[in-house]
Amino acid sequence: MNKAHRLWRHWTASTEGELARRKESRSRELGGSRCCDVQPRQRAVVAGPLRSVTLRPKAGAPALEAELGDGSGIVTLIWLGRRQIAGVHAGTWMRAAGMVCEQDGRRVIYNPRYEIRPGAPQTVEQA
Repeated sequence: MNKAHRLWRHWTASTEGELARRKESRSRELGGSRCCDVQPRQRAVVAGPLRSVTLRPKAGAPALEAELGDGSGIVTLIWLGRRQIAGVHAGTWMRAAGMVCEQDGRRVIYNPRYEIRPGAPQTVEQA
């Protein structure tokens, strides 16, 4: 590995780490627990940007699935019976609350209460 490649990896790693820290900090400001700390069978409040939003039918019924990541981990939010929700798309910052379940090794909240919130910068340069 040449010097330029090492420098590039160092710079991108530190930038990604800084973005994760900023996301996590903003998530705490919004009153969310760290995604990596929420436990199955307990109520939790999480906050952060939605990484992805997908329509995935469950047993023939529509289900809107979104991955919320706060820099420490990911919690999947699933709204049963919904094809779309106004304002819910990748990049939206939200605060969500509900009972945490574990499904296929993932932390999941079904039909969470949620608030769409103002977000944080997407890049270090914008911060």
